[in-house]
Amino acid sequence: MKTESPVIATEIASDNGSPALVPATHSSAALKVGDRKPKANEGIFALFLPNRRVALPLLVAVGLFEAALFVGLWMLSPYEVLPTPLEVLLALQRLWMTQGLGQELATSFGLNLQALLWSSVISLGLAYLTVLPVFRPLVAAISKGRFLSLAGFTFIFTLMVGGGRPLQVTLLTFAITVFYVTSMASVIAAIPRSEFEHARTLHMSEGRIVWEVVILGTADKAFEVLRQNAAMGWMMLSLIEGIVRSGGGIGAMLLAESKHFALAEVFAIQLVILIVGMVQDYGIEWLRRLLCPYSVLTLERK
Repeated sequence: MKTESPVIATEIASDNGSPALVPATHSSAALKVGDRKPKANEGIFALFLPNRRVALPLLVAVGLFEAALFVGLWMLSPYEVLPTPLEVLLALQRLWMTQGLGQELATSFGLNLQALLWSSVISLGLAYLTVLPVFRPLVAAISKGRFLSLAGFTFIFTLMVGGGRPLQVTLLTFAITVFYVTSMASVIAAIPRSEFEHARTLHMSEGRIVWEVVILGTADKAFEVLRQNAAMGWMMLSLIEGIVRSGGGIGAMLLAESKHFALAEVFAIQLVILIVGMVQDYGIEWLRRLLCPYSVLTLERK
């Protein structure tokens, strides 16, 4: 079943015999359904034409070529102060074997997961409560917190939770929540009116509509927003662990190496953060596909 609506709702029978709604789409589906097959005379030039469907092996080859080009430009950089790829790898070995990089990475990864868990519970709860008009001003006010600096909340949160790891978790949770709740509130506000009317024609109660259309209907988008904010959390990690260094973490190590202008070590730590962040990103995407398999049914580009 295909439709141009951002959310596809298919009527099925639930366990008690009453109709239910199964939404089926992915938040980025609009980016993946507009490609056309290349014409016979376009060949490799299809890579440079808009909205063309290109074979996966060709895209992989292009990606490898661009990666090799980047490494080549890096090695030939005229800036002698920049470390070479070999120096970065040697620095990574030293950090891992002698300076406890693995332990600090585990500390930061645990911090990120804790903050993601708390921010998901808080943000989703607040976003779903926007179905009640009384909570909409509160959610709008919380979303404006994304303009504020974390440094201004350090003292307040210290009074509330103390220092060390609890303070790190609180700061990172706040930093993720203000963006997560903003995105999820926008997702819920973008639900087409037709979805609500469809549910009402099936004689659902308003509470059942909230469950089927608002909560289940945006579950796959909640994972997508989580994936984006998890990446944002890694960007904020060094700032928070730098503010609260007593809790340790890879961010504190990064700031210490940067202070001493050890660029090879800085690049090595950044490389580790990049790899771990990408693994986490693919993990959340895998979880979305596992729990919301309907979200990929409308994708045409393979």
